Amino acid sequence: MSAQAMSAYLAPGTLIDSDHPKVKAFTAEVVGAETEPLKQALKLYYAVRDQITYDPYRLIMTAEGFAASTCLAAGYGFCVTKAGLLAAAARAVGIPARVGYADVKNHLATKRLRELMRTDLFIYHGYTELHLEGKWVKATPAFNLSLCQKFRVLPLDFDGRNDSVFHPFDADGRKHMEYVADRGVFADIPFDDIKREFFRLYARMYDFEGGKSGAGGDFGKEAEAETR
Repeated sequence: MSAQAMSAYLAPGTLIDSDHPKVKAFTAEVVGAETEPLKQALKLYYAVRDQITYDPYRLIMTAEGFAASTCLAAGYGFCVTKAGLLAAAARAVGIPARVGYADVKNHLATKRLRELMRTDLFIYHGYTELHLEGKWVKATPAFNLSLCQKFRVLPLDFDGRNDSVFHPFDADGRKHMEYVADRGVFADIPFDDIKREFFRLYARMYDFEGGKSGAGGDFGKEAEAETR
């Protein structure tokens, strides 16, 4: 990839706002004195995975709501915003980063979430790609460790050299995640496309005027109750 093409994955984006003061401060705190890109990437991955709680019930379908800095300030997000935050943090220390999307079937969503969505198809599932040691590597920081434990899902580790994508089965051998379609990679979060498709497929979940999810509820408690 040419230097010009790679520059798009290093520069701040509108939503992958790696130049935001809070994103820069978060990145500096997590990375500390570490200067090796691969080790920096590992620190950032686990910080985003576990310090930012996965919550599909409090989505705000506005561009500002999808920004990396918004996700960081809130302390929670979902796969799209957490992937954007990891990409922003990586760029803040000079690691080229981009976001990718796939449609997946999630066999372990809670009963209530499936009822609200009316499908087990999760479109635009978000992940991050980091350019490390001369190649692009996938990283999926969506599910925090405590939520994985409640769902009995194997937590996704990341070593910076191998793709970190969802396991097909959970800790008990049940179907967990199935990738069914690839939507490509982007230099910034394609908010307009995601919003259009979310409103089309998951209309029941959203307040169309404010763009806020009307789902409410505690996703972690639901997961814990269903796996007892």
